[in-house]
Amino acid sequence: MRLRAVIVRAVAGFVVLCLALPAVAEPTDMAVKAAFLPRFARYVTWPSSAMPRGTDPFVLCVVGGDPFGAMLDDAARTQLIDGRRIVVRRVDSAAGVDGCQIAFLSGGHAGQLIAAIGRRPVLTVTDSATGGQRGIIHFAIVDGHVRFFIDQSEAAQRGMSISSRLLALAVGVSK
Repeated sequence: MRLRAVIVRAVAGFVVLCLALPAVAEPTDMAVKAAFLPRFARYVTWPSSAMPRGTDPFVLCVVGGDPFGAMLDDAARTQLIDGRRIVVRRVDSAAGVDGCQIAFLSGGHAGQLIAAIGRRPVLTVTDSATGGQRGIIHFAIVDGHVRFFIDQSEAAQRGMSISSRLLALAVGVSK
C-alpha cells in the first residue's frame, strides 16, 4: 500500500510540474507572416526617389483591416534596414500609402487597392487568406506552411528589383 501511495504522489508531482512549465506554442500563421513582412525590405532595392530621406525610417503600411496587431510592431521593432528602423503605419485606403515602402493589403479589396496604388514603387504584399488578388509578394499556405509567391515582372515595372536570395525562397516566381 505504501508503494502505491508513493507512485500516486510521484505522478501527481509530475503533473503539477508539467502544468507549471511554460507551454511552447507553435507560431500562428499570422505570427509567421508578421515576422516575414519587415524582413522583405532587406532583399528589395527601390528607386532612389522612393527611399526614405536622411535618417527617416522605412515605412511598412497595413492598408485596410489589421490581422497582425502588436505582432507586426514587435517584428518591425527588431529589424534595421541599412541602419534605418522600420515603423508600421495603419491606413484605411491606398491614398495613405504615400511614403510607404511596403504595403500589406488586407481584405477582399486588394485588387482595387493595387489599382489605386498604380505604378508607385511600393512593395505590395497580399495574403491568400484574405483575398485572391496578388501583390508583388503573395502569402499562401502550402503543405501546411506559410510560403510566398513573387511577381518579379510587377516589381520591375515599379522600378524595384528583388534579390535572388529572396527569389530562391519563394514557392513560385512570375518573371
